Amino acid sequence: MPLVLDAGALIAVDRQDRLIGAILRLAHQEQLSVRTSAVVVAQVWRGGGRQANLARVLAGIDAVGLDDSAGRSVGALLQQSRTDDVVHGHLALVVQPGDVVLTSDADDINAILGARDVEAAVRSI
Repeated sequence: MPLVLDAGALIAVDRQDRLIGAILRLAHQEQLSVRTSAVVVAQVWRGGGRQANLARVLAGIDAVGLDDSAGRSVGALLQQSRTDDVVHGHLALVVQPGDVVLTSDADDINAILGARDVEAAVRSI
């Protein structure tokens, strides 16, 4: 069960939250893939040495980029789900059936995944 991290999960990493640290260590031990959206990274990244822990974790995460085609898909998905958060829209495109999504905004993610008709476990952190 691959993991998909929303901004809340990456902020927790940045704050050295023990729970998210344990989850990511277990994912690494089990060789589970961990993904996020490059747009999510942009939302949380501020650079500098103060985010060394986040930088270390991001080095082992696949951050999926947003191109023109994906941008159009996000826009259509937001229309369909009646939501408006581009970051959540792109993250929802990254999610595949059976993934576990770690987020601080489960309602929004669930609405968008419902519009995509993708079954994933959305977990609040």
